[in-house]
Amino acid sequence: MQRLLASPHLVLLLAQLFWAGNAIAGRAAVGHLPPIALAFWRWALALVILLPFALPTAIHQGAAIRRQWKFLVALAAASVATYNTFLYLALTTSTAVNTTLVSATIPVAIAALSWLWLGQRLDRRQSGGLLLSLAGVVLVIARGDPAALAALRFHQGDLWALAAVASWAVYSVMLRRHPCSLDPATLLLMQVSLGLLWMLPPYLLEWRHSGGFTLDLTTASLITYVATFPSLLAYAFWNRGVTRLGPQIAGLYTNLIPVFTALLATLLLHEQIQWFHAAGLVLIVGGIWTVTRPPQPRQLRAGARP
Repeated sequence: MQRLLASPHLVLLLAQLFWAGNAIAGRAAVGHLPPIALAFWRWALALVILLPFALPTAIHQGAAIRRQWKFLVALAAASVATYNTFLYLALTTSTAVNTTLVSATIPVAIAALSWLWLGQRLDRRQSGGLLLSLAGVVLVIARGDPAALAALRFHQGDLWALAAVASWAVYSVMLRRHPCSLDPATLLLMQVSLGLLWMLPPYLLEWRHSGGFTLDLTTASLITYVATFPSLLAYAFWNRGVTRLGPQIAGLYTNLIPVFTALLATLLLHEQIQWFHAAGLVLIVGGIWTVTRPPQPRQLRAGARP
């Protein structure tokens, strides 16, 4: 097993599988766990597991944490507090396949926000990829029915999924604009800790409204899965894969998340894969590949001209 996990390609595949499983777990939790409760207890359990490994380094970097505390609070709000919470809210009224396909546009959303916020211009190739992915999202949201767009009959879950995409794009561009000097384990620890503080008020409001949930084998299994596999193991495998192969190659593996989600949703949730899911997947993945692939030598030479 240790030899298998030494393969960067295998660990990247496992990371995408675990992240796909997050959408399956969120959909399976409907009727058993309220969405904010699932997000809150996911990170609460992840914090308990993370503390023994990350706390010593965090104590050593206490001065750096105090210098950057405002930035860390904002990062936690945009990532831990909102992204998965919005994702689980989306899954209460939309399918796992739909939600994951909309979420697959995160790389394109990051490119668009970088253009607006950081002034990083998009060339014609990247602009074309952005439009291609957006066409795929529109197709999925409309469920292949143009009349749904004309009447603006969007499903609430798809709008939550778009909000999740926006929150992760904000988080990613914030990191790019203000790189953090903390050790990765310390940064994750601070994000989880501060994110839980952000989530506490809405969780208490949800608990007051819904009456909480029953801790049984089903709910305990769901919380344990999302706390360990998509939260901790997927991040650890992802970091190992990026270190060995680089971000460009590793980034291509994220295109597998919608594929894995569709397969798992068909097997475990008995969701039906429609033609517009397949067409949307082709458009979204094609757009992501167009935006994120490195320029060709001809494009580099052309860009160097005055």
